[in-house]
Amino acid sequence: MAQTTKTAKTAKKSKPAKVAKASKPVKTAKPAKASKPAKAVKPVKASKPAKAVKPVKASKPAKAVKPVKASKPAKAVKLVKASKPAKAVKPVKASKPAKSAKQKMLFKPGDFVVYPTHGVGEVVSIEIQEIAGHKLKLFVISFDRNRMTLRVPVSKATTSGLRKLSSRKKMDNAMETLKASARVKRTMWSRRAQEYEAKINSGDPIFIAEVVRDLHRKAGQPDQSFSERQIFESARDRLAQELAAVERTDLEVATEKLEELLQAA
Repeated sequence: MAQTTKTAKTAKKSKPAKVAKASKPVKTAKPAKASKPAKAVKPVKASKPAKAVKPVKASKPAKAVKPVKASKPAKAVKLVKASKPAKAVKPVKASKPAKSAKQKMLFKPGDFVVYPTHGVGEVVSIEIQEIAGHKLKLFVISFDRNRMTLRVPVSKATTSGLRKLSSRKKMDNAMETLKASARVKRTMWSRRAQEYEAKINSGDPIFIAEVVRDLHRKAGQPDQSFSERQIFESARDRLAQELAAVERTDLEVATEKLEELLQAA
């Protein structure tokens, strides 16, 4: 009994064998896709034929070297003769100072000269005066019309404008200037008066003749103002003085000649 019960318990304990499940059906393989056709291979271009190599020109043959000429034998050096002893140099005599009077003496007593601001004058003498400890040689010039005596240093005669009388040709040109028509600028009288004074003081007979021509008034023309009359007479007298000295006539005769030329113009 005891064994029967054990076997019964043993039987209870053993479980029934599991029934095997049916296996899942195997999936059918998908058909493989057809492969794309291979691309056609491009034909390889034929390489260009290599350029023919130019043949190298044959180098010119080297020029033959000219044989060097044998140098001439050096000439024998001549023996230098002993030089003679130099002669004693004679002492040079001191040169005499040049006489400044002869070099710068432009005028002599009795000459007629023209000083720009005073007109025609006569050289009376040449004198030496001591001024500030220095001896100066002076031209003494007399202006009879102005009753004035002027002393001009000989060394400053040229720079001061002192000159000889004009040539006959230049005086003829001045007379021709008087015959021309007047040229009056349309500017203020004060400015024109300054220009006229500058021409008179230049001492040039042609410039002075221009002033006389421009300020002269004929019959029927407006009268001159007082200042115009003064400048006109100053220029006319200055020109008449030089004309009289050149022609060696009186001042009145030279003045009449100028008036006749002005009236005939």
